[in-house]
Amino acid sequence: MVKYRRRFLATASGAMAAAAVAHAPNVIAQPTVQWRMSTAFTAVFDIHQGAAHRLAKIVEETRGGRFRNEVFPAGQIMGPFECFDAASQGKIEAFMAGSYYWVEAKKEPAFEWFSTVPFGMNLEGMTAWYYQGDGLKLWEEAYAVFNLVPRPGPGVAPQMAGWFRKKMSTVSDYKGLKMRIGTGLGGKVYVKAGGSAALTPGADIYAALERGVIDAAEWIGPHDDMKLGLHNTARYYYYPGWHEPGTVSEFSFNKKAYEALPVDLRRTLDHAVAAVQVYGLTDFHAKNAIALERLKTEFKGKVELLQLPVPVLRDLKKLAAEVVREQSEKTPMAGKVHASFTKFQALVGPWDHVAEGAYHQLVAV
Repeated sequence: MVKYRRRFLATASGAMAAAAVAHAPNVIAQPTVQWRMSTAFTAVFDIHQGAAHRLAKIVEETRGGRFRNEVFPAGQIMGPFECFDAASQGKIEAFMAGSYYWVEAKKEPAFEWFSTVPFGMNLEGMTAWYYQGDGLKLWEEAYAVFNLVPRPGPGVAPQMAGWFRKKMSTVSDYKGLKMRIGTGLGGKVYVKAGGSAALTPGADIYAALERGVIDAAEWIGPHDDMKLGLHNTARYYYYPGWHEPGTVSEFSFNKKAYEALPVDLRRTLDHAVAAVQVYGLTDFHAKNAIALERLKTEFKGKVELLQLPVPVLRDLKKLAAEVVREQSEKTPMAGKVHASFTKFQALVGPWDHVAEGAYHQLVAV
C-alpha cells in the first residue's frame, strides 16, 4: 500500500510538472504592448518631460516590460500643438499637454475648465473636483467626441503672472499691451482690459519677447521661465498667477488603444498617472523654490519680484468673471462643465479659507 501510494504521488507530481511545462509558454510569452507618446513640450522643460518619462517607466516596470511607452518631446516627431489630432486619429497612442491648448482649434470652450480657470480653484480643489466631483467624468465626455480618454497629469501651479517690460500700476496699463499667455480665458481677460493675447509655443517665447514682438509673457514659474531665459528679457516679474491658480496638465490616450488594453494594463496606466501627479507636483514645488531663491540672489538688481497691486487684481477679477460667463454660454458642454466647476469651488472655497488662508497670511515672510 505504501509503495502504491508513493508511485501514485510520483506519477501525479510528474504529470503536474509536465502540464506546467506545457503551459509555460502561454504564461511567459504574453504580448508586449508598445505605445508612442508625444508631448507639447520641448526637451528643455524637465518637469513636464520628466513626468512623461516617469509615467512610461512606472508602467513598464510595474508590468514587467509588457507595456512600453516611447516618449517624444515636441518637435521630434511632430510640432507641439499637433499631438491632440495625432492621438485622436490613432497616429500615436498618447500625448501630454494642457487641455486649454485645444479650445480654439476644436471650438469647445469646455476644455479650458479641465486645466484651469482665472481666479478659480487651487490645485487641491482641481484634483478633488476630478476624483470626488464630476470633473473627470465630464472631461471624458467632452473628449470622447474626439476618440480620446483624458487623465489629469501633474499640477503646475500656482504660477506667476509673468514678465513685463514696464510696471503695472493700474488696470489701464494693460491697454495696448501685447501679451503671450497660454490660457485662452486669461488671454480674453487681457483683451477685455484693452490689450492683445497670443498663444506662443514655449520654445519661441524668449525670441518674441527679446525682439519686442510681445511686451510681456507668462510661461509657468521661476524654474521653467529661467530655462527659457525670460529673466534676461524683462525686468519686472509679477505674481500671483491669477490666470492659472490651479493648472493641471493632461495625459490623454487614443480611446480605441486604451479600451483594447487588457484590464490589468488599463488599471496600471490609470494608477501610474495618479502616482505621477504626486511626483510631478513635488518636483514642481521644490524646483521653483530653488529657482526663486536664485532670482532673488544671483539676479538681484536685474530682476524685480513684484506683487500685482490689489486694485489691479480686483479689476482683473471682475473682467475674468465676465469672460468666464461669456465662454460658458458658448456651448452646452461648456455650460455643464462651468456649472459643475462653480458648484465645487463654492463647496471647497470656505474650507480652503478656514484651513489654510489665515495660516499662510500668518507665516508669510
